[in-house]
Amino acid sequence: MKKTILTIAVATFITGTILTSCSSPAEKVEEAQQNVNEANKDLNKASDEYIKEIDNYRIETAEKIAANEKSIAEFNARVEKQKKEAKEDYKKNIAELEQKNSDMKKKMDEYKADGKDKWETFKTEFSHDMEELGNAFNDFSIKNTK
Repeated sequence: MKKTILTIAVATFITGTILTSCSSPAEKVEEAQQNVNEANKDLNKASDEYIKEIDNYRIETAEKIAANEKSIAEFNARVEKQKKEAKEDYKKNIAELEQKNSDMKKKMDEYKADGKDKWETFKTEFSHDMEELGNAFNDFSIKNTK
């Protein structure tokens, strides 16, 4: 008798567990749809952050390029006070800096968002190039010769 009651209890427990753990196909579809919606929200959020990062970087580099252009104008004004022999060298150096600055601006303007990995690579290379250009501007000075 004890065996029969125990067997019925175990069978009832197993049957109850199986029935409560099984989901209907409709429930599975609904759960999958919720997962897809959450994944899409996460993707949209990441995409928005990526675009915002690019826009912020564009603004930051535009400010640096504008500062470089201001420095070029100052260099040109100071060159006019130099002797004729020195003017040509300085003008040549200023023209090179101006060209590099222009190239950097064009490179940034032409960048298209091609994915996070490509952006990180581009950003690293561009930052390095901008740093070198900034150093070139800092190193460029006009010495007053008599």
